[in-house]
Amino acid sequence: MLQLLSITVKGIFRDRVFQGIMMSALFFLLVPSISSLSMRQVVELSITLSLSLISFIMLLLSIFLGGSSLWKDMERRYTYSVLGLPISRTSYVLGKFFGIAVYLLLTSAVLGAVGCFVVRYVSLIYPPLRPVVWTNVFFSVLFIALKYVLLVAVSFLLSTVSTSFFLPIFGTVAVFFAGSATQQVYDFFRSPSAQAYSPFIKKIATGLYYILPNFSAFDLTANAVYGLGLSGPGLALTAGYFAIYTAIMLTLSVIIFSRREMQ
Repeated sequence: MLQLLSITVKGIFRDRVFQGIMMSALFFLLVPSISSLSMRQVVELSITLSLSLISFIMLLLSIFLGGSSLWKDMERRYTYSVLGLPISRTSYVLGKFFGIAVYLLLTSAVLGAVGCFVVRYVSLIYPPLRPVVWTNVFFSVLFIALKYVLLVAVSFLLSTVSTSFFLPIFGTVAVFFAGSATQQVYDFFRSPSAQAYSPFIKKIATGLYYILPNFSAFDLTANAVYGLGLSGPGLALTAGYFAIYTAIMLTLSVIIFSRREMQ
């Protein structure tokens, strides 16, 4: 599995499509200029823009890597050659997943370092009223990475039940947007303003809240921008949620892929 992980990471680095996606990191050069348009919160805006750009690049990578990895290998019949070796289907799926996960973590580390450099540069030119809490920025970048690793696990599950790239790609996009809104929808239906809705609609919303991944739990942008205190138990709970949900997605992916007929 480790060898397959290494091959996956090297293959991603050689892929021109993903090199093109990484070129969008050049937009970090525009952050100081755009942030200067804010008269009072220049540093805060630079943090927001940097984290948003990191999140956008990671989203593109997770969608195309997670949604096309298994399908591309099967389309090129690379999967059949690999499975002909003394390697199990479980090792194959896990090797591909952890290879992509390692690449996303490395990418987030590089983008996070670039983002911190940009924020530091802006803070030297426009001294902020409140100091930048770099610990909050670090955890914000870390949980952005975890969020998109979780999204890759979801896309792997969709890939194992699909025979084309449409469901993994567009299904992953749909799950991302739905999972980003489930917390707000759940809170709305628990508020007094939702009394006009039928109990059936509320049950459906509650069910989707527990089934779909809650991506909003990984958003620490407000903490990074305004220096709000981080909750240790809250971070641990979110990390545990990530581990459990990812493990469930991978377990289902392995089970389905192991029973899939290769034609």
